[in-house]
Amino acid sequence: MSKKGNMLTSDLTAPAPKITLRMPAKRSAPEDTYVNGNAIKKRKSDIANQGQAIPASVSAPEEGDENARIHEHYTDPSRFAKLKVEDERIGIESRENIQKDTVSHLFSQDYTFLAQKPDHRTRPIWVCDDGRIILEAFSPLATQAQDFLITIAEPVSRPARVHEFKLTAYSLYAAVSVGMETHTILDVLERFSKVKLPERVRNFIKECTMAYGKVKLVLKDNRYFIESTYPEVLKRLLSNIDIAKARAVREDDNATLSFGSKPKELAEQGNGKANGAGGGNDNPDNFGAVITLDEDEDIDDESEFVHSFEIEKSQVEEVKKHCIGMDYPLMEEYDFRHDALTPNLDIDLSPKTTIRDYQEKSLSKMFGGGGGRARSGIIVLPTGAGKTLVGITAACTVKKSTLVLCTNALSVEQWAREFRNWSTVKEGQIAKFTADDKKKFVGDAGIVVSTYTMISHSGKRSWETARMIEWINTVEWGLLILDEVHVVPANVFRRVLTTVSAHTKLGLTATLVREDDKIEDLNFLIGPKLYEANWMDLAHRGHIAKVEATEIWCGMTSDFYQEYLESRPGKRRLLSVMNPSKFQACEYLIKQREAAGDKIIVFSDNVFALDYYAKKMGKPFIYGGTAHSERQVVLARFRGDTPQSYQTVFLSKVGDTSLDLPEATCLIQISSQFGSRRQEAQRMGRILRAKRRNEEGFRSRFYTLVSRDTDEVQFSAKRKRFLIDQGYEYKVVANLEQLIPPEERGKLHLSSRREQVELLEQIRSLSVDASGDTMGEEVGSASDLPRPRFGGSKGKKLEEAARRAERQRKEEAKAKEKTKHSLFKSWRAGK
Repeated sequence: MSKKGNMLTSDLTAPAPKITLRMPAKRSAPEDTYVNGNAIKKRKSDIANQGQAIPASVSAPEEGDENARIHEHYTDPSRFAKLKVEDERIGIESRENIQKDTVSHLFSQDYTFLAQKPDHRTRPIWVCDDGRIILEAFSPLATQAQDFLITIAEPVSRPARVHEFKLTAYSLYAAVSVGMETHTILDVLERFSKVKLPERVRNFIKECTMAYGKVKLVLKDNRYFIESTYPEVLKRLLSNIDIAKARAVREDDNATLSFGSKPKELAEQGNGKANGAGGGNDNPDNFGAVITLDEDEDIDDESEFVHSFEIEKSQVEEVKKHCIGMDYPLMEEYDFRHDALTPNLDIDLSPKTTIRDYQEKSLSKMFGGGGGRARSGIIVLPTGAGKTLVGITAACTVKKSTLVLCTNALSVEQWAREFRNWSTVKEGQIAKFTADDKKKFVGDAGIVVSTYTMISHSGKRSWETARMIEWINTVEWGLLILDEVHVVPANVFRRVLTTVSAHTKLGLTATLVREDDKIEDLNFLIGPKLYEANWMDLAHRGHIAKVEATEIWCGMTSDFYQEYLESRPGKRRLLSVMNPSKFQACEYLIKQREAAGDKIIVFSDNVFALDYYAKKMGKPFIYGGTAHSERQVVLARFRGDTPQSYQTVFLSKVGDTSLDLPEATCLIQISSQFGSRRQEAQRMGRILRAKRRNEEGFRSRFYTLVSRDTDEVQFSAKRKRFLIDQGYEYKVVANLEQLIPPEERGKLHLSSRREQVELLEQIRSLSVDASGDTMGEEVGSASDLPRPRFGGSKGKKLEEAARRAERQRKEEAKAKEKTKHSLFKSWRAGK
């Protein structure tokens, strides 16, 4: 017993009386103490006192006095006050070390000061003062509220009953771009909110929406101009050194002017009088050399003009970034109906084509507001929900030359095929630009489908490819469609946006997530997120398949686990994938699901494991080294429904994106890319397409096999977060015995120790570097940047240099994070 726990002895001077004791309660784990909403462990002194007997009665003389002293000690308010202060101090000191669960962030702040409205029960949302919005999805008004929130806020989590949204500057920019005004946003939020709209939220909405739209980025004659009807805004932008350096000053510029001049004076200046020696400009305007003036013919008031200055094409990205930092985000709109300079493309949707309501809603965010204007941005739809048709419909609406960029050659074929299927495009109007096909379209306007790599590659090119690239860079594209847009922030691919001139950019993806900090760059590289669909809603309505997700924990055999503990990280990953228990689970699931009539895809990032699993089970497999013709044969036989067709196919990460296999109804994942949430969602997308099997209660199956007590457990927990936020639930099978009956396990491969030891010896003989198996982890996939693999003593030095470069990149990213512009700083500082 601690010293404090024995306090009774030190307090009493008389001989110890005879004491009748209550039996202490059964000892249990100490309960947590909560300080400011955070759990902290009780102090040792308090734990020592737990279960200690308290005197019930004292038979010695002066019993009442002693009981009074005891009672006074345990009920002394000052004692409890001291304990409370001490607990708060401990809680503050240890707060960073507290392990938080998945809902801890919901209780990290006190919102009791938000007073509820008298009729709060009939209203569907809570608006918190940090910009978070909680929607009660069970409310009768949830549908209307959700449509509004998707327009003004970013979805964070959307499970079955309660949805969470977040107000951001970019989401509010997108709302203003589709025609929402500041007072409309505030009024509707107030109408739906259970509490009075916090003043801090009101101010943030006003700050974000008032400045948007004052400055535009316009493409004219393959030259970029920043335009505004507010000359003082342009002056402020040009006061930024980086923007001033990015401006293009040409020898033929003759539009020197003073801001606020009248039309006639401006016309004279435009004729060159102001540039001459006798211009009479005693106080020349420092910005005059780059300010031009266009009379807006659509404005009734002839005294209003559009002021502009030109910027270099290669500096557009940097200028966008700096404008956001100055709280003047550039609005990109294209008046395609009144553009007489860009040739029109004769294209429409095919008469047989119908688009769904959510596809129409997403396009309304791009073209809404009337006037025949298109705005740049990103549309997020789950795989199988028709992203390709959305892009085709956008091209048919703009009716200008369109450039489509995909992740690989297989996607190029699919896009070209879908254009022919869903639109009236003529054969000569669509062209493919790949390593095997380098033809231009026929006529003045058309469609080109290519890959990011073909356009952005900076190395040596063949003469034919170089000519094609030069031609693409000189065309003024009406629409640039970026498929799988989440790859664009990568340094290799973002060069596309500085070489290709496009009036409107449309990004399409199912997973707007990256494991680095570059996903936010899409807001100024492409534009704001215009629309994001609700996965669960589409599944309930039958537009995508319902999926049952299961995670199976596979214990490692003693030999493999001993080797795992003694190995380097690269070989550890390989041992986790080659775990004999995982192999048996995969084999059993394939047999079981094939017997049920399912078409199965098995994914493995590790090519050695892919090769071993597939050959051991006698199944076909595709990876980066598989010839294009062989891929087509395997996929065709998988799609078929004949005795010669395949029921199971093994794929590496080349199958993560842009693979159209609507027949697949079951997916087994044995190896993955660390904790990538994007990859988890993309792989589930392979089985999300609406199925031909429409019997009652049918669900696609998604299995993830995880080796217990390895790094895979932690990676798997991170990978699941995106899908859980979309409303999916994972069922966990904690033991392999719950999956495989004992009598069946002996019939599977690797059931004997001899087979397991032979496999282990084979793994030991492989050459593995610090990053992973040299033949085990595929390089240069379509969806990720290539990572170098080196061998030998020289290779180790190169590898170390690569790691240093990666650390430097991360440090630069952190430094960049510290230079966020004032709008974000003020918002975050108030949290």
